[in-house]
Parts: sequence; structure tokens; C-alpha cells
Amino acid sequence: MTLAATELCLRAATVALLLVLAASLVSDFGKVLAGRLTIAFALGSAAHAMTASIGAGAPVSAGHAPLIALSTGNIVVFWLFTRALFDDAFQLRWWHGPIWAAVVAFSFVNCMWFAPGGNARTAIVMVNLLVLVFIALAVAQTITAWSADLVERRRRVRVFIVAASALYGGMNAVLQIAYAGSRVTVEWANLLNVAVLTGLVAAITSAMLRVDGADLFTGSPEAVVLNAPPAAAEDSADRKLVDALMRLMADERIYRHDNITIGTLASRLKIPEYRLRRLINQRLGYRNFNVFLNNHRIEEAKAALADPTQAEVPVITIAMDAGFQSLGPFNRAFKATTGVTPTEYRRLKVSAA
Repeated sequence: MTLAATELCLRAATVALLLVLAASLVSDFGKVLAGRLTIAFALGSAAHAMTASIGAGAPVSAGHAPLIALSTGNIVVFWLFTRALFDDAFQLRWWHGPIWAAVVAFSFVNCMWFAPGGNARTAIVMVNLLVLVFIALAVAQTITAWSADLVERRRRVRVFIVAASALYGGMNAVLQIAYAGSRVTVEWANLLNVAVLTGLVAAITSAMLRVDGADLFTGSPEAVVLNAPPAAAEDSADRKLVDALMRLMADERIYRHDNITIGTLASRLKIPEYRLRRLINQRLGYRNFNVFLNNHRIEEAKAALADPTQAEVPVITIAMDAGFQSLGPFNRAFKATTGVTPTEYRRLKVSAA
């Protein structure tokens, strides 16, 4: 079998696997944001599998350019997918759509007008530098947020998905830049690129199948994990640790501290970090450490908002005192928990008094 035929078979297999993966997620997780972004990421990756090429090739046709543009725009989807994967409370903002559309439009214009005008190398370099920027954003997001995931197996799978995708995306972008403007299509590079993509898609699909989809694509940050009851000795030790943890939260209000991490809390309790993760997850029912902290912060804020003596205290002051860094995240977390905004909550409590 020739290199070209092997490459074509790998592309077809990759596209088929991605389409099957996307279709399998629609019915069960089509209403969950992380699930929808995974579906979009899979479809964009299928477009990439059909169009990715290292070095020179035939001029891009009007029918081919939209697929290339969607493939390029998929890097924005990857960034959003990463955020949703590690932040159960993540929500799409109005400006995410225009960012995606701008990247897609930029790629389309490059394909149709800029590159054919004798600027092929510049066009390829610009697009792939943009790709590397979004990969860096996704990796930074993962580094920042991965430790807050309290479900061990899920966290490992999520990190693998993001790390493998980022490594492939980075490799592809570097190859594109290295061979930008080349007068020949580098067959070995194309075959390697497609082979790695096929292996990556197969590995990610396999990893996802080994984890409960309801865990991987959490629909609500308040979702509780059901676990088998611990042994009696472990139960007694865990109760003592839970009591110590709750004293830190209630008496010292450690959730108010800046940049509080699960590692910091584990050090205060003098236990390994993995044990604290398991304790908060299995004994208290939280999947995410930030949700655990925010629930305590919101309870303090609710008490302050309902207190008639604090009726004149600005909402932002209450939010900052409770440990939130800004008003926006506080408002979103508060409404997600109570169903109303902080101002509405205060008004309801005042009218009920």
C-alpha cells in the first residue's frame, strides 16, 4: 500500500471514529455544556482530519476552504472545551461566539484571498501561531484548574484528553510552520501527522469509555457522588477529619483566604492531599474543590444579606469579605446556588422580615 493510500485510510478511520463519538454523546449529554462542547470539538476534529496537510498542496477550492476554516476555529472550541471540562460551573459568555467566528473568518480569508495572493507562508504561519496561542491558554487553564477536580479517575482522564490534544495540536502547528511555503507536499510528515491523530482519537475514545459519562460531563456543580460506605475504622478516622475540616471552615473561615488550595488545606490538616480529595468527595459529596469553597462563601454571604444591620453594606463588600475576588463570579455562583441574584435575595429577606 502506498503512503498516500495509507494516509487516506487513516483519515477515513479517524473521521468515522470522531463522527461515531459525537453521535454517541448527543442523546446522553447533548444538554450538558461540556458534552455539547465535546461534540463540537469532535466534529471540528473531523474537519481537521479531512483537511490537514503539511507543505504545498493544490490551491484551496471554495468548497474546501470552509472545512479548513472550521478546522482552525476548532482550536477555540478546544479552549472552551477545556474550561468546561475542569470547571463544572463554567458557562458560555456572549463574546465566546464572536471569538470563534473571528478565527474561522480569519482562516477562510487566508485560504481564499491572502494565501493565493503570494502570501502562503505568511498565512500559514499566522494561522498556526494563533493556534499555538489558544493551545497555551487551554494548557494554562488545565494547570490552574485540574487540582480542584476531586474525582481521581475522572481527573486523570480529563488531564490525558487535554494533554494529548494539546501535544498533537502543538506538533501539527509546528510542522505547519516549519514547512510553510514548501514547494512540495511532505508525504512522510502528512502520514505521521494523520497516524498520530488516529492513535490520539482512538486513545481518547478508549479513555472516555472507561469513565462514567455522568462523571466526565457533570451537568451540575452540585451533583453528588454516591460511594460505597467505608470500613468502620476508616469511618471513625474520616469523621474526625471531617470535624477538623469543618472547624477550619466554620471557626477560622479559611475559605476567605486568598488563593486557598486543596494542598494548603491538606497541610493544615496534616494529611496527604489525595486523602483530603477523597474525604471531600466521598464523605461530603463534592466533585469540585472550588464548589466546596464557594458553598461556604455563599452561606456567609446569605447570612450577611439577610442581616438587617448590614442592609446598607454594598453587595460587593459582602462578596469580597466572604472570599470572592470579584463581583461577577460571586453573582454567578450565588444565582446558581439560590436561583436568585444577591440583590433579589436581600430584597426577599427584607420583605419577609
